Amino acid sequence: MLFEAMPKAKVQSNIISCNATISACEKGGQWQQALMLFEAMPKATVEPNVISYNTSISACEKGRQWQQALKLFEDMPAARVLPDVISYCATMSACQKEEQWQPVLTLLEAMPKANIQPTVISFSAGISACEKGSRWQQALLLFAAMPLAKAQPNVISYNAAVSACEKGGQWRRASILLESMPKAKVLPDVITYCTAMSACEKGGQWQQALWLFDAMPKAKVLPDMVTFGAAIGACEKGGHQRRALILFEGIAEQVVLLHCFLR
Repeated sequence: MLFEAMPKAKVQSNIISCNATISACEKGGQWQQALMLFEAMPKATVEPNVISYNTSISACEKGRQWQQALKLFEDMPAARVLPDVISYCATMSACQKEEQWQPVLTLLEAMPKANIQPTVISFSAGISACEKGSRWQQALLLFAAMPLAKAQPNVISYNAAVSACEKGGQWRRASILLESMPKAKVLPDVITYCTAMSACEKGGQWQQALWLFDAMPKAKVLPDMVTFGAAIGACEKGGHQRRALILFEGIAEQVVLLHCFLR
């Protein structure tokens, strides 16, 4: 409303107001409105800059419009606007969310050629894309390349790599990644444990899955319902019905504790 109320002459000379309005639409989840404003800029003799493109790509990412985000990114060179690290990461995130792993890897590989240093965000997006594309080997290669690129892995990077191993049936590699986290000064969370346990359970390693479950309190990680389910599944496969029943009863205790905490 404020944007539309501005005198036309001021709008034509003020790219800041245009970008601010696109950004507001992006944060409000209005990707169609953001694109309408972006496409109207040249008609108002306002040339989009890298911020205009980045906010529009981010709006498409939030609206789950990966094709539109990729098109905006690919249009940047023709508009004589150089993509920056935000342009790459926002586009990769848009593609990764919709399980489009091939464009994500292409963008990640293109970053050094464009003299842009890949970040932990871009690597994490690449690893997650490989996980969704069932390419666990590629995911681990990207994870291993992070220190060389001076991108310190975080819990998101680890979780994506562990999940890739889980989908690839690599329970041992998933366990090794989890065990290596404290040395890297990265604290595992409930997602890390749950995914590693699922990998062990799928691989018939019920004892390892239960060992991970028992290790959670020591790591100050509170098990959730999914984690309990993975542990019970491991007991079932190992023929430990009594332990499974004890774990099932533990779910009720966990619900009571959570209820008290929320109160």
